[in-house]
Amino acid sequence: MISGADIRNYSSNGSAGARQPVIAYVYGTRPNFIKMAPVIERMRARLPAARHVGIHTGQHYDPEMSEVFFAELSVPAPDHLLGVGSGTHGAQTARALERVERVLLDDPPDLLIVPGDVNSTLAAALAASKLGVPIAHIESGLRSFDWSMPEEVNRVLVDRLATWCFTHSPEARYHLRREGIPEHRVYEVGNTMIDSLIRMRTRIERSDVHWRLGIPRRGYVLVTLHRPALVDGPLLIEALDELDALSRHYPVVFPMHPRTRARASEFKPSSDALHLIDPTGYVDFLALESRARAVITDSGGVQEETTFLGVPCFTLRENTERPVTLTHGTNRLLGLRVDALRDIPAMLRAARFPLRPPAGWDGQAANRVANVLAESLGASGAGSEAGPADMVATI
Repeated sequence: MISGADIRNYSSNGSAGARQPVIAYVYGTRPNFIKMAPVIERMRARLPAARHVGIHTGQHYDPEMSEVFFAELSVPAPDHLLGVGSGTHGAQTARALERVERVLLDDPPDLLIVPGDVNSTLAAALAASKLGVPIAHIESGLRSFDWSMPEEVNRVLVDRLATWCFTHSPEARYHLRREGIPEHRVYEVGNTMIDSLIRMRTRIERSDVHWRLGIPRRGYVLVTLHRPALVDGPLLIEALDELDALSRHYPVVFPMHPRTRARASEFKPSSDALHLIDPTGYVDFLALESRARAVITDSGGVQEETTFLGVPCFTLRENTERPVTLTHGTNRLLGLRVDALRDIPAMLRAARFPLRPPAGWDGQAANRVANVLAESLGASGAGSEAGPADMVATI
């Protein structure tokens, strides 16, 4: 394992004989794009002379789940599109591992940055580790302690391989230290997903998604469900029945992934207030999220976004790797009891929510990441917007 101290230094002043670093970014799913967009932007600004290489595995490949995010987040088109696609965890991870490895062999980077906990992330980290490429892990240290979740396996293994573990909440540092990750590899930088949300605020306010969908601008419940436990079995129809009943209290808006819609093809809502719609773009989804009376989800990222926005969130999962959303008071775990959805009106009447987001969820997380990595690459003076004090990446 290459440590941060072992990484080669590069001149940032363009002097003769100096070689600029090659920095690779691997992403493959909708949440990855959101977490990585501000990191890519800040790394490009911080290291303008470096060569920045985008590697899109294609784990999410539908236009609504992929292409729209590049446009809305202003992420440069990827240099490599690997077309991994869907499949079993083993097949998908194997294809991503093989194809990322080929890219790294053909065009060796000096640093690989990976986000989150999807199969693309694990595959890229394995490929880089075996080739001796230092790894930076965005959103490190999250733990659900549920080993039946593929994401838990992925995130624990990637943290073991990473040279830099960038965390976004206090308990993440504790998890990493308890697992034996050395202190010098752990950096508390904040939440890069919130960076993206903050940068989109003007466009969120301008979104006309409510008018286009014919739904009210306030007072509705937004739903997003995608995990196999809910959408790959009988619980999906049970959940839709409960949402149908809930829509008699609040209009319900449910952007459905194509796979989820296919599994619910026989469901017929009895209420016109249950809106089953196609997936939306990032800006439109945030507009729906920010104006919702409440959100029902099984998504980790949505738990974080609602915590920042101060929107009540009800999570249909037995556990969460984001306990800060629970202790902060914006999120409530319902387990897999879809019948608990009928209690939401009463819970909303009694709810009280904080006005401020967690520490470090301030729009500057990517800048802290870029400062740490630029310093490690020996480019502490290139394009920096922060002074020396900001190089301490502990919030």
